[in-house]
Amino acid sequence: MMRFFFAAFLALSLPAHAELPIQKVTSPGGITAWLIEDHEIPFTALEIRMRGGTSLDPVDQRGGVNLMTALLEEGAGDLDAQGFANARDSLAASFSFQAWDDSVSISAQFLTENRTEAMDLLHLALTQPRFDADAVERVRGQVLSNIRSDEKNPDSIAAKRFNMLAYGDHPYGRDGGGTEQSVASLSRADIQAAFENAITREHLYVAATGDISAADLGVLLDGLLGDLPAKGAPLPERAEWSLQGGETVVEFPGPQSVIHFGHQGIKRDDPEFFAAYILNEVLGGGRFSARLMTEVRDKRGLTYGIGTYLADKDHAEVLSGRFSSANATALEAVKIVRAEWARAANEGITAEELAKTKTYLTGSYPLRFSGNSQIARILVGMQMDGMPIDYATTRNAKIEAVTLEDVAKVAKRLLRPEDLHFVIVGQPEGAL
Repeated sequence: MMRFFFAAFLALSLPAHAELPIQKVTSPGGITAWLIEDHEIPFTALEIRMRGGTSLDPVDQRGGVNLMTALLEEGAGDLDAQGFANARDSLAASFSFQAWDDSVSISAQFLTENRTEAMDLLHLALTQPRFDADAVERVRGQVLSNIRSDEKNPDSIAAKRFNMLAYGDHPYGRDGGGTEQSVASLSRADIQAAFENAITREHLYVAATGDISAADLGVLLDGLLGDLPAKGAPLPERAEWSLQGGETVVEFPGPQSVIHFGHQGIKRDDPEFFAAYILNEVLGGGRFSARLMTEVRDKRGLTYGIGTYLADKDHAEVLSGRFSSANATALEAVKIVRAEWARAANEGITAEELAKTKTYLTGSYPLRFSGNSQIARILVGMQMDGMPIDYATTRNAKIEAVTLEDVAKVAKRLLRPEDLHFVIVGQPEGAL
């Protein structure tokens, strides 16, 4: 099918650095977007985010936004699922709809010659989805199959249990995909309500890259998004952290234990965020040179890999990580993680670690900007994080400005080994 030829159009002809020529575009109707023009290839990538996502689900309708989003490409207007697919493929267009805990994302890629028709088709999906009974039951079956698979996946079990313990009754504490019971009970009216709650102009973020001018993008935005409802369901309140330090063991048969761990993190707009970012990279960023990888994997052979990450969600922040270890060594590995957490909190990092990490972070950053679609996603993420439009140009300077003293200060504040909680899914030897 023609849509698979898009791989040939993904390269954006930009220099090998992050000084991106980003324009802020405001449509005649007042919709804003960030744009990078590149007219060498007749192709455009469009990325749209609507803040809210699965966190908008009512308690008794968990999985509603996820199921709704999966149905947006399953028929719209006078086109059933097959008719919609045929129309999309005949245009060599590609659409993707995904639901996350804080947003719904809509990705589109299309050729310049088919721009108008492709956007008309996407507009139909965003304004007149059919939610036909046969499509609903088919997609519902796929979602239920995924849920059943997750129930047998120790990694999924660990992540869900950690979130439930950390966030309690907040939407973050519930699985955004829903449960077998909640998804099975969703009616067409529930799906329609999820659509009306989530697909709106409120909290809208847009980026485009490729063969389109600012003027043409403004017209496109009004035609595609201008008649969406102005407001949807209110966003949830801030998630209160309810998880204290300790260990939770979830019995699961098998030779290994899967461990998810963490405690509260740091806001993205915190003045010490970049120091925390470097600290995390040194401690457990996932590279083989990270301390946890060295201590848990290389020196003792207790895991194949371990990594940590800072996550700044819309309503909570977390510093967390994961690894797997044999049941006989799982608790030993947990002790080592706690010890390394405490060592970094007390001592910070070394000058050599700081220099090498800065080199890696500044050198690898431009490599993220490869391909129209990837760049459009980054631009939308920058907007949602409240970054200025020149962030891609100034980001590396912020990394370079971090000192050893900055990292030591944030380490004492951020790393709290006594607050680390480990969810261990398996049969760890020696656990109470």
